[in-house]
Amino acid sequence: MGIRYDNRNKRVNQEEIHEEFMESRDVLRIKHYTTPTIPHLTREKRMRINAIQHIWKTGDSYWKLAYKYYKDQSLWWLIAWYNQKPTEAHVKMGEVIIIPTPLERILRFYYRE
Repeated sequence: MGIRYDNRNKRVNQEEIHEEFMESRDVLRIKHYTTPTIPHLTREKRMRINAIQHIWKTGDSYWKLAYKYYKDQSLWWLIAWYNQKPTEAHVKMGEVIIIPTPLERILRFYYRE
């Protein structure tokens, strides 16, 4: 599924409230991802990241920006996370979006620190 899901925990759900659903599917339990804990960058960490400024315009999308700057459109969520705007609908035309670089450092902040 990509590196975004690498550190996600899975949970086995056998709770009684889901009993009817599980019976209808003929399963004894359901495995699913737990809700992730999303780290927040401190000011100190933000100071250690290079910021490329991009002015949002018609036709822009996170995945296009991720491909342009990271050569991997599946990393669109890094731009959304860094800017604290979970979807493109949260970005207004003319707004400055920050593309965090270098990629290795921003991924290290997200996953390990």
